[in-house]
Formats: sequence, C-alpha cells, structure tokens
Amino acid sequence: MAAAELFATLAAVLSLAMTLAWLFVVRGEKSGWVDATWSFMVGLAGIAAALVPISGFEGNPQRRLIVAVIAGLWSFRLGLHILIRTRRGGEDPRYANLRQEWGDAWKYCLWFFLQIQAAAALLLSSTVFLAARNPGQGLQWSDLAGVAVLFFAVCGEGLADAELSRFRDDSANKDKVCDIGLWSLSRHPNYFFQWLGWAGYAVIAIGPAGAWSWGWAALVGPAFMYWLLVHVSGIPPLEAHMKRSRGIAFAAYARRVNAFWPGLPRTDLPQKERQT
Repeated sequence: MAAAELFATLAAVLSLAMTLAWLFVVRGEKSGWVDATWSFMVGLAGIAAALVPISGFEGNPQRRLIVAVIAGLWSFRLGLHILIRTRRGGEDPRYANLRQEWGDAWKYCLWFFLQIQAAAALLLSSTVFLAARNPGQGLQWSDLAGVAVLFFAVCGEGLADAELSRFRDDSANKDKVCDIGLWSLSRHPNYFFQWLGWAGYAVIAIGPAGAWSWGWAALVGPAFMYWLLVHVSGIPPLEAHMKRSRGIAFAAYARRVNAFWPGLPRTDLPQKERQT
C-alpha cells in the first residue's frame, strides 16, 4: 500500500467514526461520547499508521511496534477515562455552550465541527506515522528518549485526571477549584502532558542526528496540539466556563498558577488570596 492510500483510508474511517458519534449526540446521548470516540480513533489511526506495510516507508520493525503500542496505550487510557467521566457526570460545558451559541442550527454545526476533529486526528496520526517510519537502523538513543517522554506524558496525564476525579468526588469540594497535586503547578496539567506526548513522537521521528528530512515534519504534531489546547478548543472555553461557575475562587487561582506550563505557584500574593 502507498502512503496516500493509507491516509485516504484513515480519513474516510475517521470521518465515519465522528459521524457516528454525532448521531449518538443528536439522538440524546451525552457529548462526552464525542471526545471518547475521538480519543479511541486517534489511537487506532496511530496504530494503523505505525503497522500497515507502506512501500518506501518500511522503517524499523521494532520501532514501529513500540510506537504502535504507546499510541494504543495512550488512546485506551484517555478514551476509557472520558467514558467513565461521561457516564458519571453531566454534559460537557464546552459542548453545552456551543449548542447554545449555534441555536437551531446546532446539529449541522456540530457535524461540521466533528469533521474538523476528524481532520485533526488525521493530522496527528501523521506524527505517529513519521515516528514509526524513521528508517534508522536499530534502536537509537533518540528512540529511548522519545519513549521516556511518552511514558512520562501518559503517566502524568493519568495522574492529573485521577487527582481531578478524586477532588470532584469529594462533596466537600463542591464549587471549589482543584488546586492539589499537579493542579497546583498548572491550571491544565492534563493538557500539558497530552501536548508533551506528541513532542515525544517528534523526538523519535527526527532521530539522533536529524538526517531523515521527513522526520522534521513530525513537529507539526506538538505544534498543532499546543495551538489547539492553548488557543482554540482546550483552555479558552474551559476557563470561560470556570470563570462563570467559580468566579472569585477561579480568578484567585488563575493569578497564582500558570495556565499551561507547570511551575511553582506565585507566593508574592496576599495570604488571604493564596488561600482563596
């Protein structure tokens, strides 16, 4: 199979999957199905991109298998987490706000929005493809470094999600802002670690000397994910919701803690504000 055929097939499958998720939502299911479907499909597309034989991009079999396994683990963990959260919780405020903004045309707007998500999944799968297809012989230090980054990212994202779930499950924390553990270092540590994982694929794709020119194209993955999470569908709508629902508490939290990049919270604020 040629690379163009693979990506054409993936594009069709991703589009169909997101259309099925759209059907679930317009028939009354929670919008969390959308994000769960997207997470699973990014992983499946990544596995296919890593393992399907492609002429001219054979790569190293060990590297391809390692990349496929990591893509699958990340996808399964995140998708399962979202499914559990969806079953236990209410409607995702981001989608609820979009539905309100779109008004009577929300069904058609949602379908188009989900097709954009399918295109984003296809773009991200190309990063996995490039990491898996690096033609370097044997496993290099860059493979080990990339795998270490990916493992750290998956564990970090899982820890951040678990901390937030435990915080929300405690009724004493109702209407409070989660600022424990990783959430005391970043307002969105789960987003940071998700971005970090895509940087790990780029490390593997570029290799130890950067001699494979195609490998540098893998930087589109972390660059795109950063733009998406920080400026488009991640932080902006979520923080807008937090400002509406948590008010002064979230404003104080935002002054103490970085939005994306982890760092020590500010200590030059009045004691009362630090405890808000």
